[in-house]
Amino acid sequence: MKSFAIFGLGKMGGNMARRLAKGGVRPVLFDQDPALTAALAQELGCTAGTSPGHAIAQLTSPCVVWLMLPSGAVTEGMVTQVAPLLRAGDVLVDGANSMYKDAVRRAAMLKPAGVEFMDAGVSGGVHGLANGYCLMVGGSDAALKAVRPYLEILAPAPDTGWLHCGLTGSGHYVKMVHNGIEYGMMQAFAEGFAMLEAKKEFGIDVAAVSELWRHGSVVRSWLLDLTAGALKEDATLAGIKPHVADSGEGRWTAQEAVDLGIPTPVMSLALMMRFASQGKDEFGAKLLA
Repeated sequence: MKSFAIFGLGKMGGNMARRLAKGGVRPVLFDQDPALTAALAQELGCTAGTSPGHAIAQLTSPCVVWLMLPSGAVTEGMVTQVAPLLRAGDVLVDGANSMYKDAVRRAAMLKPAGVEFMDAGVSGGVHGLANGYCLMVGGSDAALKAVRPYLEILAPAPDTGWLHCGLTGSGHYVKMVHNGIEYGMMQAFAEGFAMLEAKKEFGIDVAAVSELWRHGSVVRSWLLDLTAGALKEDATLAGIKPHVADSGEGRWTAQEAVDLGIPTPVMSLALMMRFASQGKDEFGAKLLA
């Protein structure tokens, strides 16, 4: 019998399942797309669940069920669906970019049945399969004990790249602030490279500058690595639409800052600039996109 399942096999969830399999864990898999579930299960030698109930039935208790679904209604619906199927000592993990207050509410809902809830902020995107994921988790010590072996495989190293941030809700709270900071950093790069591109008389090679800054510069970062890669492919960004969506976490960060009375002008203005980018054919907006 298995003791770990992952629901949601998109770009993040599918690659997390692959990393777990590379680490010796064969999770039970479920996705609303049966063909996707079957194909990944065959690729990894895992068990394919035909429904949430069927997937959980393949697990021995205590088990861990990790959700990698879109935040909001989709995750809420799945939590409601699987809650009655879980037993005392089981752990339900929400790896979506959910609002931290939802984690607190869901934990309270599951507590009477003895089911643990853990909120997991996950960063690393499509590169997490090779490099490992940065994991910010919140929950009880009991939940951590059950989930820790999987965190150690998903992270870049067993003792690096994951953190038990505190009580339930803290993982998603830390991830929310992380994304707010990311908004600000991305906006700064977009504005700076727009200035370089606008100084036509100097003939500055923006792709070469981005590559230069990756080596020894104080602004070197993974975001700069991604920027350099994009500019190397096309320094004009002609194929990029200047439309930048916000995931929701930027809004939550700005709202939380207001509630706390903490001044966050950079993060808040970065969110506003995402709104402003929509419909403007400007280089800075393209780079941000």
